[in-house]
Amino acid sequence: MEDMLKMLKELTDANGIPGNEREPREVMKRYITPFADDVQTDHLGSLIAKKQGTAEDGPKIMVAGHLDEIGFMVTNIDDRGFLKFQCVGGWWEQVMLAQRVTVMTKNGNVPGVVGSKPPHILAPEARKKAVDKKEMFIDIGASSKEEAAEFGVRPGDSVVPVCDFTVMKNEKYLMAKAWDNRIGCAIAIEVLRRLKDESHPNTVYGVGTVQEEVGLRGARTSAHHIQPDIGFGVDVGIAGDTPGVTEKDALAKMGDGPQIVMYDASMVSHKGLRDFVTDTADEHSIPYQFDAMPGGGTDSGSIHLTANGVPALSITIATRYIHTHAAMLHRDDFESAVQLIVEVIKKMDRDTVNRITFD
Repeated sequence: MEDMLKMLKELTDANGIPGNEREPREVMKRYITPFADDVQTDHLGSLIAKKQGTAEDGPKIMVAGHLDEIGFMVTNIDDRGFLKFQCVGGWWEQVMLAQRVTVMTKNGNVPGVVGSKPPHILAPEARKKAVDKKEMFIDIGASSKEEAAEFGVRPGDSVVPVCDFTVMKNEKYLMAKAWDNRIGCAIAIEVLRRLKDESHPNTVYGVGTVQEEVGLRGARTSAHHIQPDIGFGVDVGIAGDTPGVTEKDALAKMGDGPQIVMYDASMVSHKGLRDFVTDTADEHSIPYQFDAMPGGGTDSGSIHLTANGVPALSITIATRYIHTHAAMLHRDDFESAVQLIVEVIKKMDRDTVNRITFD
């Protein structure tokens, strides 16, 4: 397996829900350290890798993807050994039942499956409705509460989806769990790698934030630490190229370039920065798509509110089936997003940032 795919596999196979991002943080640290001058972790757990440019007082550019993935937390073990759980991040009941999960315990990982009452014993009307999350449980094959405890399971343990990294038959298409948002972490790593031998007057920070899925929390603490002049939140977006989805619902198509997000529920993007980025893309013939999302948000939502305000923009990768066990994206969009951010950083300096900010 080529080095890039190996990195993507290790990032997505790592398990890390909000509040327990240790595994993906260790993977990201291992890959980004060779290209950084300094690597730190803030007190909440976000990884901050600094790459100094040619000017000591140059603009600080933050490129942030989040380490956490949606998952569950064990809240209770009943007398028969079944686990009750709390969703950590946004889940839709329709995609949860009969899906395999991994329970991360003090004794190691324990396999499980999400279960509920079988439809055969439900009333006809009940079969037509989605099963409420509160009625679901996780079956780990324990015969009692005591046996579950012997497995090492206890309340507070993290539970993550199971889906091995998979290169599809069309090798441009990549399927995995946790693309939301290990692809953003991969972009941050690759941006620093490609800037390693480039001359530019900026200080670049490749960041893996924590707890994005429960309120953009790690972006807030890491941005406070960095105090950036420009911020990019790199994340996934909605792909509108599947059956039943119209352009009224979602415009972006996989393979047509990264999404330049004009608006979401967390932020109206900075117009000066947005124009600078799209002008740079046009100059270098890098494909991109505009997008707007009435719901949801990215780490840019916290970054842009840091201190006196930070011009910020979300650059996202159109992804199918986000917030499920298995998502899919297009490798070309990843490559184009990296190229775009690198070219933007190479064009920036203090005068450019001032013009973007104050014109």
